[in-house]
Amino acid sequence: MTVRFITKRFIGEYDPTLETIYRHTGVIDGEFVHFEILDTAGQEEDSLQLQEKIKWGDSFVVVYSVTDRCSFDEVMRLCFLVNHIHSANKKGVTELPPVVIVGNKKDLQFDRMVSTEDAEKLSKALKYPCFEISTRDSYEETAEVFNALYYELMRQGCLSPATFKKRTASKLMEKIPKIYANSTLIANGRSLSFNSFRDFIPE
Repeated sequence: MTVRFITKRFIGEYDPTLETIYRHTGVIDGEFVHFEILDTAGQEEDSLQLQEKIKWGDSFVVVYSVTDRCSFDEVMRLCFLVNHIHSANKKGVTELPPVVIVGNKKDLQFDRMVSTEDAEKLSKALKYPCFEISTRDSYEETAEVFNALYYELMRQGCLSPATFKKRTASKLMEKIPKIYANSTLIANGRSLSFNSFRDFIPE
């Protein structure tokens, strides 16, 4: 999903255990926007590692597969952790970081295990927007997810008017490789960072 967003190309085969921070400059509404996206490994981690990654992000894409009920069942836990950790770390902040729930692989209708109605109920209960997309079939649907988070961060006034953030990173975060998706980075624009929890379930 992340690679689809930053390159517009669909990669069918990849190593789901690799963890990478992608740095990408895009254009939204005529303005350059610097994205920093942590694409997490699709496997369970210990709680301290997960906490460090949640602290790092400004907003979150919690992704499940419509063909995997177990990944859908993890969505509520991850959303709770995001709220809990950010509430504890940012006392006095009234608004929690934006979260978008994404059901991927909607093109695999015959393998579907999570209905659209189930996703809508969860979205209503958690009060987060929910998208069903096909990363394979549509770049536009994928981009809409990241644009939605951008607009919410704009509404909250949480975007830094600079290039990629000079954030204090833990030793864990410093070890994650970074990939610059653009050959030339623009010197001005807005900056924001996403965490993308992708099919975050135990093996």
